[in-house]
Amino acid sequence: MPTITLNLEDTILQALKLKSSETKQSMSELVYDALKASLQDDLEDIKSWRERKDEETYGYEEFVELLKKDGIL
Repeated sequence: MPTITLNLEDTILQALKLKSSETKQSMSELVYDALKASLQDDLEDIKSWRERKDEETYGYEEFVELLKKDGIL
């Protein structure tokens, strides 16, 4: 696995060190897990967007009227 350098704010680094100590995971593992989770969320968002991109869209006022008609507002 390649090695990289990260520039972190002091408070973020302190929090990372504390979490590493408390969880018995290395800082590298914690950063890797966080990045992996973030990228997975992005992939899920892209998949959802692709599935819904051809759906009909509404303007604000039209959407409010639909909500009123459905009894939500």
